[in-house]
Amino acid sequence: MNSHFINYPNSHEIIMYKPIVKIFYDLETTGVDFMKNGIHHISGLIEIDDEIRDEFDFRVKPHPKSVIEDKALEVSNTTREDLEGFAGMEVTYRKLLEILGKHCDRFDRKDKIWLIGFNNRKFDDLFLRKWFELNKDAFFGSWFWSDTLDVMVLTSQYLIERRRSMKNFKLQTVAHELGIVVDESRLHDAKYDLELTRDIYRIVTGLEIEL
Repeated sequence: MNSHFINYPNSHEIIMYKPIVKIFYDLETTGVDFMKNGIHHISGLIEIDDEIRDEFDFRVKPHPKSVIEDKALEVSNTTREDLEGFAGMEVTYRKLLEILGKHCDRFDRKDKIWLIGFNNRKFDDLFLRKWFELNKDAFFGSWFWSDTLDVMVLTSQYLIERRRSMKNFKLQTVAHELGIVVDESRLHDAKYDLELTRDIYRIVTGLEIEL
C-alpha cells in the first residue's frame, strides 16, 4: 500500500499516513440465516481516499451444506441451475483475497479496510464472516475494522425529521427519498444495490448534495 509520513497539528510525532480504504459491498444469499444459508453473489467497489480504485463482482456456488430457499432465489432472480454454474466457493475466496491483498497488509494491525453496506451490521457482515470461516480462514478481523459502517444507520440521523412520512426504510425507499433515480428492475442485484448504497453514503456524509 502507498503511504507517506505526516506531521499532525498539536503533536510532536511524525507518523506514517496510510490511505483510507473502503469497500462498499453487498451480498445475495440463499436465505436470511447466516448459520444455515449461503452466499451466491458478492460484489464490491473499493475506494481509496474517496476515489474508486478497484471492484469485484463474483457469482459463487454456495457451500454444499447451505440451505437453499426458493423464495430467496426468486428475490435475486436466480435459479438452482444458475447456482450450479457458478464458480466454487474456494476459487472465489482466493480471488477475493488476491484483491484485498493489493489494498491491505493483513499482518499490519493498523492497516485494515472499512466495510460499508446497507443494513450490513445485521446481515451482510455476518454472512461474510461466516463465509471466511467456511473457507477455513479465522483471520477475518485481520482484513477489516470491526466497527464497520452501516449506511442505513448513518441515514437514520440524516432523515430523522422525514422518517415518519416514509413507508419503510428499505434501500430503494431511502434512495428515492434522497432524489436518487432507482432502476427497479435491477434491485436485489448485489452490484447495483451497492452502487445505490454508495450514492446514499455520499449524500448523508456530505460528499455530495441531495437532489
